[in-house]
Amino acid sequence: MKTLARLFAILTAVALLSISAHAANSARPHIIFILADDLGSADLGCYGGKQSPTPRLDRLATEGTKFTNYYSASPICSPSRCGLITGRYPARSNITSFLQTRAGNAGCEMADYLDPAQPALPRQLKAAGYATAHFGKWHLGGGRDVASPPKFAAYGYDENAGTWESPEPHPDITATNWIWSDQDKVKRWNRTAFFVDKTLDFLDRRGAAPCFINVWLDDVHTPWVPDEVSDKKDLPKNFHPVLTEMDRQIGRLLDGLKARGLEEDTLVIFASDNGALPTFNGPNFAGTGIGSRSGIYRGSKLSLYEGGIRLPFIVRWPGRVPAGRVDDQSVLSATDVFPTLCAIAGAKLPAGAKLDGIDASAIWRGQPAANRAPIYWEYGRNKEFFKFPGPVKDRSPNLALRRGQWKFLINADGSGAELYDLAADPAESHNVATAQPALTRELTQLALDWRHSLPKLPVAAK
Repeated sequence: MKTLARLFAILTAVALLSISAHAANSARPHIIFILADDLGSADLGCYGGKQSPTPRLDRLATEGTKFTNYYSASPICSPSRCGLITGRYPARSNITSFLQTRAGNAGCEMADYLDPAQPALPRQLKAAGYATAHFGKWHLGGGRDVASPPKFAAYGYDENAGTWESPEPHPDITATNWIWSDQDKVKRWNRTAFFVDKTLDFLDRRGAAPCFINVWLDDVHTPWVPDEVSDKKDLPKNFHPVLTEMDRQIGRLLDGLKARGLEEDTLVIFASDNGALPTFNGPNFAGTGIGSRSGIYRGSKLSLYEGGIRLPFIVRWPGRVPAGRVDDQSVLSATDVFPTLCAIAGAKLPAGAKLDGIDASAIWRGQPAANRAPIYWEYGRNKEFFKFPGPVKDRSPNLALRRGQWKFLINADGSGAELYDLAADPAESHNVATAQPALTRELTQLALDWRHSLPKLPVAAK
């Protein structure tokens, strides 16, 4: 009898521990961060898009909260991703444009890769007990002539399937020494499905640990290649099926969560890295019936006007994030993702790190906040190594900030001040800097002081 009693006590203790572990993991959700590439502010139907139906992403917005004042950390890929990973303005990590050749990187006054000594979101979540994975585009080190960049594990990832511009390109999508090719085992039009498959497989093998997974897509970055026979130069015709397929595959991922009983315990985030290019807003697309991919906003990728940095941001977590809500009050930054997810996951912030983002978990849960400290950007330190939009009207000054309703832009030498009241003029069509001299002086000082606070980076040899 004593043996049976002892066995019963052991089994009871094991059961209680199992229940406790399940409860702890339920309180700490799986986190899936889906990042589209070059998706414009008006590409999705739920954001007013007229490009192509996006029923699954539109449905995701109705099942969660759609934010209309979310900003990426940069109008171009590498620094925008750096802001997400580090929670800091990307120039603090010496990344100011897209990572390329060593000569090009030096010309843009930046490092060749993200230093793993910088704060890293996956590292903090891994330390808190999360299983971590990165599937998709990285573009924070690797490719071209940059040899031996830090591996994914240096940032805290357990598993990865990277594209060519990464330290560990997956062989199924990198048959040649370039971003994509016709020789790739997984063809260009099947890449989103490939990353979705990797994500579902990782979840199936997770064990008891909660998961943090980056699903960082190539779509909808050019080239748009929807199948084997399409003419790659027919941009409007090819964009539609590429966007439609991305939407369909994200739907398949969401269906996979539901089929596995994980829907209620998974926080899904959808965003874009920067604005669209091409925007379909120029004379070459007149008469096509295609609306601008930047919607009402001025600018595009490579611009600090709203069209380059103000982007879709959708958060779904059943029972925790309000469903069917549109938050048009809160101003969010990509740098907020790091501290917000650490707060939700019960992870510690890195000791001594000074993050630029805020903990926006209360905002995500339905408590909008209209006021916050200014958000800053910089892009385009010189005209030789940086890329800029074709239309002159879309080429912004190289510094910007948003404070409340005001958007302010100026060049680092103090020239070209532009001030816009976004509440009255979200299209940034009426520069009121001259009409608001005191505010312009104040914001000029803020912008230039911030720029001077950034690290002094190496300059390419002449």
